[in-house]
Amino acid sequence: MELAEIIKNGHFDLHLHTTASDGSFSPSEVVNMAITKGITTLAITDHDTTSGIKEAMEAGKKLGVKVIPGIELSTKYKGKNIDILGYNISESKELLETLKKIRDYRENRAKLIVNKFCEIGMYITDEDVQKHSKGEVVARPHIAKAVVEKGYAKNTQEVFDLYLADGKPCSVDKMVLSPEEGIRLIHQAGGMAVLAHPVLIHDDIITEEIMRLPLDGIEVWHRKHSKEDSVRYKKMAKKYNKEITGGSDFHNEEHSIGEFGYDL
Repeated sequence: MELAEIIKNGHFDLHLHTTASDGSFSPSEVVNMAITKGITTLAITDHDTTSGIKEAMEAGKKLGVKVIPGIELSTKYKGKNIDILGYNISESKELLETLKKIRDYRENRAKLIVNKFCEIGMYITDEDVQKHSKGEVVARPHIAKAVVEKGYAKNTQEVFDLYLADGKPCSVDKMVLSPEEGIRLIHQAGGMAVLAHPVLIHDDIITEEIMRLPLDGIEVWHRKHSKEDSVRYKKMAKKYNKEITGGSDFHNEEHSIGEFGYDL
């Protein structure tokens, strides 16, 4: 996989989520949606799982679009969430074992969060949450949807702002890797490791510290990046001799596949 050629040719989106994690559409639906936007190369990068890759690649083969098997690993460094994208990965034994540990912890974490909501008088059940989880990973957006459905909040953003964000009443820390562990796992699985949406780190000093690790690239274009952000991170990529990528970080109908500021 030559990232430089993919970027040069355009018509790509290398950051897409499906119902395998916290996306609203199935892997095959995401592939179909990408085609309607003129995308010829896409990457399925679900959070801490590879379970949506097979379906997406089968759909891509039928429809004539290149699907890169990927992942987005959750890591933490100096109190900051550092997401690492993995491209062209294989399902190595070590990767699958680590993902199972993360998944098992996440399932228990979801139960703890549900209990916290009940403790403050917002009564939801595991069953309420599972109705919104179509894949194998139960994530916070599924819990937020259950809270909204019960009438305790106007929308999911309000749930995050008031209850689920770090430090809020119903937050529970998730099991995460260190950036070094995430990068090593991706490399061990034969993939390329890329720093996701650096602007969301909110600290370019830390971003530069991460760039000194054996990363292969950095996500220069993202729907949360301004043009100035993209220019800055492109310069950072050149400084540290890293590949550049971009993607919409698509999750649901509020996001647009293929729209992430790739115009430089």
